[in-house]
Amino acid sequence: MRPQLVFIHGIGGPRDPARELARWTSALASGMRDAGHARLGRELTAGSGVECVFAHYADLFGRGQSQGEPDGLPDEAEAEVLSDLLVAWVDALAAEDVSERDRRLLEHARAEAAPRGQTQGSLEVVRRAINVATTVLSLKPWGDAAQWITPKLMVRQLAQVARYLARGEDDEEGVGLDRRVRARVADVLGAGPVVVVAHSLGTVVALEALHEHPSDIRLLVTLGSPIAMRTVVWPRLVPQPPSVPETVAEWLNFWDRDDIIAVRPHLERDVGANRAGVVPVSSRIDSDGVWVHSADKYLAQPAVAGRVAEALMSMASEPSGNSE
Repeated sequence: MRPQLVFIHGIGGPRDPARELARWTSALASGMRDAGHARLGRELTAGSGVECVFAHYADLFGRGQSQGEPDGLPDEAEAEVLSDLLVAWVDALAAEDVSERDRRLLEHARAEAAPRGQTQGSLEVVRRAINVATTVLSLKPWGDAAQWITPKLMVRQLAQVARYLARGEDDEEGVGLDRRVRARVADVLGAGPVVVVAHSLGTVVALEALHEHPSDIRLLVTLGSPIAMRTVVWPRLVPQPPSVPETVAEWLNFWDRDDIIAVRPHLERDVGANRAGVVPVSSRIDSDGVWVHSADKYLAQPAVAGRVAEALMSMASEPSGNSE
């Protein structure tokens, strides 16, 4: 049985799963070459040696608009989570070592993010969110990121985190959005040992989905994770208190200093060990460019790709009886 590598994407609009799989494997193969694993990188892009799967769920965030466009106002529960998310986001950024100018701007953004009494509706929350995102995206190092993301797009993507954590949007069978998302991940996870690489919101999805998965997760890699946003994401995770899934044998968490989403990157401080004593191990990486949150940036890092390569090669070298 070939080793299985499962990718779980994060926030963002509808995407072509086949194209995304090719893009992610290409970035990871580049990082593997730089880490000294060129042969495995070639096998990865050629589709041999490793079974690579892309768990796709972005289409589930459509609200019925054409092409699955995830527009529309949040409902009351989603608006509450989004509002809390804005406050936690700005507070975490303000805790960093920033210039006096940026600190003043963050104070302004914090005042804008704070809930305003009992009269705020969904439209008001969205308006405030766009104002907050406009301010934050004007700060260094994100001021040049307009070519990658606009304030409205940033809010739309943050709203996906809010919608997942709101645990609503039941379908005709009474299954909520978050459960439907996790079901997509469960559908692609094999019965044998697996390496899971999750990005952004996908790290939240992976953590919860793997608590429900019975088979061996040889390595979990999380990239740009918001899991440890203590006042908004962390307390809404399931199960509580958050812990490493029992089937995970190793968890590596990577974060970039300039990643606007990974604002509380040290997951080992907030995620408990499983019964085997496994805890997340967080490592900082530094990517070039002004928008470092993208999965490609993380996957192409030798520190990330090298550890994935080592896990896959270890699995491939095991007797077949250990892979079933």
